[in-house]
Amino acid sequence: MSSDNLTGADNQQETGTFQLELDPLWVVGFVDGEGCFCVSVHHNPRNARRTGGWQLHPVFQVTQHQRHRAVLEELRTFFACGRVRPKGPRSSVLAYAVDSLESLEGSILPFFEQYPPAVKQADFRLFAVIVRSMRRKEHLHASRFERVLRLAYAMNADGKQRARSLEQILPGSSETARQASHVT
Repeated sequence: MSSDNLTGADNQQETGTFQLELDPLWVVGFVDGEGCFCVSVHHNPRNARRTGGWQLHPVFQVTQHQRHRAVLEELRTFFACGRVRPKGPRSSVLAYAVDSLESLEGSILPFFEQYPPAVKQADFRLFAVIVRSMRRKEHLHASRFERVLRLAYAMNADGKQRARSLEQILPGSSETARQASHVT
């Protein structure tokens, strides 16, 4: 039998609020189109002395125009973590973002391992390795930091949109030195 009412439409009239029930397959498709698994790199000399002043920050995010905030809020409810915030100070775009390592490992990674993304599958796999490495605090040691950083730079079209090159972050690293010796 066909109906024009969405699931829960009766409840909507009683409570006065609209609530979506997100299907996991819909979520994975939506994230494939509108989401991102990324690891940013920040210069932070005070708090990241062991890693040459560099700090890694993994984030899972989904963006939408502010008029679609309800979808982002439902994602926050669906994953039971994260927050919805403006993408920038004057932006009309909002981001649902999860950056807590605990929440990433406890909610985001298991979901996308059960329902793997198609378009962003390679980035997700690297993201999962990075998050788990960071939960084990591997990124706090110089040699392991380099490994995790290289994984991050292999994500999102091989880091082509990054503001700094690997060589700027890792001057004198063994890999940088090895590459330079092949050039001369």
